This record gives sequence, structure tokens and C-alpha cells, in this order.
Amino acid sequence: MSLADLPIFSMLKQRMSWLTERQQVLAQNVANANTPGYQARDLQELDFGKMVKGDGLALSPVATNVSHIGRPVAGQSLGAAKGGVLVSAPGHETTPGGNSVVLEDQMIKVAETQSSYEMVTGLYAKSLGLLRMAVTSQG
Repeated sequence: MSLADLPIFSMLKQRMSWLTERQQVLAQNVANANTPGYQARDLQELDFGKMVKGDGLALSPVATNVSHIGRPVAGQSLGAAKGGVLVSAPGHETTPGGNSVVLEDQMIKVAETQSSYEMVTGLYAKSLGLLRMAVTSQG
């Protein structure tokens, strides 16, 4: 049995993948802050209840990188392993050119995503430590 077979590690891995993918989407929003007509995007939040029940996302062949098959549109899956579904992120401001990216909002989301990633990596390390302690104390 590998560590990936343990539910806690697979959930943490899926969460880290989702956070990585979200950071990429937010970086694209920031990069296109001055592109006329560009609509800010975000990823749909993972459903923890489904992950626990095992009814999570099924594997299917989809674009795993936004640069692989053109530019993804809202509702397009970015990869089951990542767990992200791209959604429009309507903002409260839109420029005369139709751009809906608000840099302050994007920076807040980037900071939240970074904080969540650090929390998940800490949980991963703690879980490994507990597992290591359980294995070595049985000798």
C-alpha cells in the first residue's frame, strides 16, 4: 500500500493540485489586467463532502494546462486530477474596454491561495510525522 492509497493523503494531494491550478488562473488574470474584453476567471471550489464520500471527480481526458488546447472557457474542466472547473468571476468593476480584472481583488485571492497551500503542506507534513511515529513505535 502506498501513501497515495490513504484517503487523507489523496485528499491533501488533490487540494494542493487545485490550489496550484487556481494560482495559475489568478496569474493569468493579473497578466491580462489591461487586455480589452478580458473577463476575470477563477476555479470552482472543491466540495470536501464529495471528497470524503469518495464521490469526487472522476478521471477523464481533458486539457491539463490552459496552453495545451487553446484558451479554456468558463465551465471547461482543467483536469480531474486538479479538480478545477473554470468559472467566470464577475467583478464589481469593468473598464470601458470590457476588462473585469480588479488587481486588488486578484492579489487578495493570490494571498489566500498561498496561505491555504502552506496550511495543506503543513497538514501533509504532520500526517507523515504521525504515520512515521506509528510505524516506528511498533518495534
